[in-house]
Amino acid sequence: MTPTGIVSPQQPTSSATPETRGDAYRKQGQLEQAIRCYLEAVTFPPSPALCLKLARCYDRLDHHSEACRWALSLVEAGDDYTSWLTGWTLFQRHAGQGGWSALRSTRVAMVSSYTTTQFCPLLQLAAARVGIHIDLYESHYGQYQQDIIDPGSRLYAFAPDIVILAVHEGDLRLPEYSSTPDQDIQAEVDRWTTLWKLVAERAQARVVQHNFALPCEVPTGHLATRLPGSRYRMTQAVNMRLGDSAGLGVSLVDCERLSALIGKQQWCDPRYWNLSKQAVALEALPLLARHTAAVIAADLGLSRKCLVLDLDNTLWGGVIAEEGLAGIKLGQGPEGEAFVAFQEYLLKLKRKGVILTVCSKNNHADAIHPFEKHPEMRLRLQDIALFIANWESKPDNIRRIADTLQIGLDSLVFVDDNPVERDIVRKFLPEVDVLALPDDPAYYTRALSQYLSLETASLTAEDSERADQYRARAQIKELEAAAGSIEDFYLSLRMQAIVTPFEESQLPRIAQLIGKTNQFNLTTRRHGMPQLTAFIQSTDYVHLALRLRDRYTDHGLVSVMIAQCRGEVLDIDTWLMSCRVIGRSVEATMLEHLCRHAAQLGCTILQGTYIPTQKNAMAADVYAKHGFEPFNQINAHHVWRYDLTANGPIANPFVKRVDAWESVDGTP
Repeated sequence: MTPTGIVSPQQPTSSATPETRGDAYRKQGQLEQAIRCYLEAVTFPPSPALCLKLARCYDRLDHHSEACRWALSLVEAGDDYTSWLTGWTLFQRHAGQGGWSALRSTRVAMVSSYTTTQFCPLLQLAAARVGIHIDLYESHYGQYQQDIIDPGSRLYAFAPDIVILAVHEGDLRLPEYSSTPDQDIQAEVDRWTTLWKLVAERAQARVVQHNFALPCEVPTGHLATRLPGSRYRMTQAVNMRLGDSAGLGVSLVDCERLSALIGKQQWCDPRYWNLSKQAVALEALPLLARHTAAVIAADLGLSRKCLVLDLDNTLWGGVIAEEGLAGIKLGQGPEGEAFVAFQEYLLKLKRKGVILTVCSKNNHADAIHPFEKHPEMRLRLQDIALFIANWESKPDNIRRIADTLQIGLDSLVFVDDNPVERDIVRKFLPEVDVLALPDDPAYYTRALSQYLSLETASLTAEDSERADQYRARAQIKELEAAAGSIEDFYLSLRMQAIVTPFEESQLPRIAQLIGKTNQFNLTTRRHGMPQLTAFIQSTDYVHLALRLRDRYTDHGLVSVMIAQCRGEVLDIDTWLMSCRVIGRSVEATMLEHLCRHAAQLGCTILQGTYIPTQKNAMAADVYAKHGFEPFNQINAHHVWRYDLTANGPIANPFVKRVDAWESVDGTP
């Protein structure tokens, strides 16, 4: 609708492109018509110029949420530094007016060996794109060591959750050639790991370190790769040993890989260093910002974990129902080899814990035929957690996948060659991320490898078994529907649980659960590795980790509880459970074990707090269901108490407590 009072002296010609027509309308002040034309011109990913035009139109109309949306879309649109900087300015203006809400907020300290003034706003924009609000402290140029070593520094006064060490190769204390390379390498590794330990001890913060991109300029040339004492070889060794030393409280951004990806000469331009001590060129900063934000998102539990895969022209070339098993392109030729390579990459993602599902408009019998019979198929039915092939709409089937697997829509990534289906999912399921596959299947693997929301902070045994666990969840859903009563359903599962205090080997999985779990999470307190270590070392805390097994699968470590002893009260600080076992009575087993620890400590009261969030409403009544009574409410904190003396310990007859797994029929 044309804004009142505005008369166009000349309408754009119908033969012009939508973007050109939009430009004409915008010059005449007819912003709503301009927006309609620009939206008609949008492809995915959109161009940076089009994103900025839309953001500026919405900016002038004071449409806060749309201005934020298009400013943030610049993160995927390209790596133009000036566009990103303009986008950040527009985003800031409208986010403060209610145009955007964060999924996570975190305090980040940027300490560096080079100038990061240009990098910081880009990092904040990239973080906002994945739902993170960053409250930022930026150290002075080159002061990273002083800030970390000095316990009274502004760094520690800021109380960061994350400390980013943005450092570059020129700051390594390595000679151009060493006669004792092992000693020099280890001394440099010790220097950095000492800084990590100081941050963990003094700030209880996680470290995100940029590793070292090797320079273009190598005096010894190709000979450097043969000389163990060359700075070139020693820098490579430092990177490797830092990876070995990182442990659980440190994440690394692989700047050496990023510099190779963008090109060494583009990564570091000596003009920027000479002008302003800028070690990473402006043209490379968007790439670095996007990858750093992805690593932070993984640390905060915001990675996505499930791929929803189309079949025809996505996993193989052609249409199986029309061309048959022999007619589809899979192996045997360049296009067929591209689909094989894509499937092999999907299998690698599955091994690191990404859930694979299928959502195809197809006859079910036709859809499964290649999985069962085609000799070049790399994926098999057992690799797919949930397989849906029918003629219902993709959005309806994707909702069914999320419901059956009991995961949020914001955990899903839709992968489909058909741009129409992609647009439909974008429109009706905005929570689902949509991967824009290129036209040529030879580039499918590259497109998926450059999608950063599948980054993970750690790799655990549970991750590699996740597909089996989620496939079992679909089987359990069928069993639940057939059971005569909820009690019969629980008993039919033959559940067993091993409940132990936190063990060192479990900490990566525990940290992963604390970072990612949203639905059954009573307080949503995101304790990092330093805090978990402190809980283990303290005698004031009870910490419990539960592993669950049933007749279908070993679900692994699925529930965590942390409680503090305060005199007669055992106060639950953190209680969460993986969505894969919600509705299985596991919560009663956790409370049963907490009651035992309370008795050992002489506590007579269990106390629990429920802090509502946008996602944990399903856990609101867990305390009431187990006999707790309301005790207090301070703002949004609902405090409940359970009197052990009056009510006795809580018990769960449906989950058998074991010290080691038994067979499903109960025999050792």
